[in-house]
Amino acid sequence: MAGTRCVAISTCFYPTAIPTPHLSKSFLVARFSIAQWKHTRVLCTERANKAAIKESHELVEIEYAELNLNQNIGEKFGGVRIRQHVNPLKASLMTPVEPPNWENIFEDTRLPLMVDIGCGSGRFLILLAKRFCGTKNFLGLDIRDKLVQRSQFWAKELAIKNIHFMVANATVSFGALISTYPGPLTCVSILCPDPHFKKKHHKRRILQKPLADAIINNLAPGGQIFMQSDVQEVAVDMRQYFDSQYDSLQPMYIHHPNLCDDEGWVLENPMHIRTEREIHAHSEGAKIYRRVYEKR
Repeated sequence: MAGTRCVAISTCFYPTAIPTPHLSKSFLVARFSIAQWKHTRVLCTERANKAAIKESHELVEIEYAELNLNQNIGEKFGGVRIRQHVNPLKASLMTPVEPPNWENIFEDTRLPLMVDIGCGSGRFLILLAKRFCGTKNFLGLDIRDKLVQRSQFWAKELAIKNIHFMVANATVSFGALISTYPGPLTCVSILCPDPHFKKKHHKRRILQKPLADAIINNLAPGGQIFMQSDVQEVAVDMRQYFDSQYDSLQPMYIHHPNLCDDEGWVLENPMHIRTEREIHAHSEGAKIYRRVYEKR
């Protein structure tokens, strides 16, 4: 543009469209100060976020320190970055999995079974299995193959024999899979599942009516459902499925004001082991929305 200049500020160029003689020193200083302030603010935010993430990961390691897990196993599983969100509706995940030979998985198939749907890294379930060795069996289901492989590797490395992990879309596989287990299903957990915030993606949320029905139908009398999320909308969505089954389920702790808040959310984790997402949420100051149900 004739009679104008581009003023270089930081790493950006701003076409001023002001005739060159009219560019005052105070104008340039003010422009530079604003750009410098914005750049500094971005750097401070990035550093704060990195510090928070580091602190959060350190808290996870403290929570699961007794497992002493081998973290240097990236090469064994291809060193591929594990995606945090996977579309459960893609064709390859919509085929029900074949039930395993339970005798080849657990030493005693008569023991009560707990299933963690969307088990993630598996650390929560591994620690539970370690603490209840010989009294309960544990099954982790997830649609992310790399996570399942790593979880199974950890369980084998620790020689924990009452736990198993499978790649399975619980929405389409849970009923057919769990109905073949010889012992009673006494607990099902769905803990901080992928929220899929966009309305058009709500159909991807793990808990849909078919899965809720399959859980209730296979749960033994007195068996429990433990659900939680750090996203209130997701927790309310899950709660509605189970609250509507009042003939089959009764919410626990709601008549104990020290255990529930005014809206019926359970205040403390009844397992006394926090999931990784739960730890991250707590470090961010977020609330965890929990409900526990018992089958009548």
